[in-house]
Amino acid sequence: MYKFFLDGVQLPVPPSKMTTRINNKNETITLINEGEVNVLKKPGLTEIEFDVLLPNTQYPFAVYQNEFKPATYYLDKLEKLKVEQKPFKLIVNRMLPNGKLLFDTDDMIFALESYEFVDDAENGFDIEVKIKLKQYREYKTKQINIQPSVSSDTDKKATIQKQRSTLGKETPKTHIVTKGETLWGIAKRYLGEGSKYTELAKINNLSNPNLIRVGQVIKLG
Repeated sequence: MYKFFLDGVQLPVPPSKMTTRINNKNETITLINEGEVNVLKKPGLTEIEFDVLLPNTQYPFAVYQNEFKPATYYLDKLEKLKVEQKPFKLIVNRMLPNGKLLFDTDDMIFALESYEFVDDAENGFDIEVKIKLKQYREYKTKQINIQPSVSSDTDKKATIQKQRSTLGKETPKTHIVTKGETLWGIAKRYLGEGSKYTELAKINNLSNPNLIRVGQVIKLG
């Protein structure tokens, strides 16, 4: 015995058969001097097709969840699923005569691909509907957080404080001349400008600024 639930709505007369197509996306390519090879890929989406009878008469073999509902109730349900583009569960239970479950599709989500109904005089006032479903897989776009290259206010503040602490260091009062040094270089290092070597020459009573010797102590201020 079959039980069909389409988005929670039980079909009153379960289809006598259901076709399940397990699609694949394998690709056959031809290699030079090797012939055809089969490139295996992940399986495609499963498709299900079945025909269902929607009665407009309350037959004793039809099953309703609460009370009798005409065929238009189920047609409106199909139309709503199609228009709203809403994925749903198709629950198909098949029971063995002893009451044990043979199989079910409770773990799969589907989308309504298409449906068509036939108004055949041989069916009286009942309507036969052909339904095609395709498996639905949830997906989402990846989000990438890009950090701005511009420093934040906190970073800027920290940088400014660091610069201030560096500028606030005390300048040494004297400098001992090492090999290769000039008064110009010493003035540029400690006073910020090489042209201030004349100030150092004056402070240190140097008549010739070019004549300084290794080990000589130069006053800086």
